[in-house]
Amino acid sequence: MHYQDHLRVGATQINARLGDVDANLERHREMIAQARQSGLDLLVFPELSLTGYSLGNQVIELACPAHDPRLTELAREAGEMQTIVGFVEEASPGEYYNALAILQHGELQAVHRKLNLPTYGGLEEGKLFTHGSELTQGSVRPGWSATSLICADLWNPGLVHAALLARPAVLCAPINSASGIVSEDFSNEQNWAVNLHFYAMTYGTPVIMANRFGPEGESHFWGGSRILGPRGEILAQAENREMLIEATLSRTAIARARFELPTHRDADTPLVRDLMAGYR
Repeated sequence: MHYQDHLRVGATQINARLGDVDANLERHREMIAQARQSGLDLLVFPELSLTGYSLGNQVIELACPAHDPRLTELAREAGEMQTIVGFVEEASPGEYYNALAILQHGELQAVHRKLNLPTYGGLEEGKLFTHGSELTQGSVRPGWSATSLICADLWNPGLVHAALLARPAVLCAPINSASGIVSEDFSNEQNWAVNLHFYAMTYGTPVIMANRFGPEGESHFWGGSRILGPRGEILAQAENREMLIEATLSRTAIARARFELPTHRDADTPLVRDLMAGYR
């Protein structure tokens, strides 16, 4: 079977209105329409893009089941374009997840639940959400697969390694990163650039990072959304405003990067598993 060499991808840099799902849904529709007009195959929204971030007890009223009609309607508008949307998933009464709805072919295809919930600095997700326990990978089109990790998931190297051992063609990284939220001495702006470059280059895997831009209460989300190629090169980067960024990925370029630096091939998972067995 001959696979198409190119995939058109995008990231939306928007600023969700805290707690205003209806307004956020309308913004999603606008960006989806723009992305479809550009002929994109894959579109990534920021983490919790339908609700905003600093939710506190609002989690209860803003949560919805994965098969909520509003997500179904977004899926219909996305059509054949795989679209990744951030929302609060209610799995059962009182059980809430920081989650992604993966939409395509007019339907909900999968849900990814955040694995690593940060509860340090100004981050309190461990108080609000249940942590996920599974990786999520799916097909975008024949020969092109994608996996998603949410924000702090990418700061646990073991989780990233486990996700990329499955050899997805693309890593999607929706985040909500505000300036100074970890500490005054930890620069999210600088350190995210290092983090994303390292993983894209090491695993020969393009990364689509979508962050917010703008205020939420006393926080400022710094944007910096970007699309990286399989050598860590920046293919597209957002300006300091709300916008859609786009890039074209090459399957051939991914193959060459992985052939030259065979991280997947040489991962030696049985050895790593044995070495890790003594740690709990």
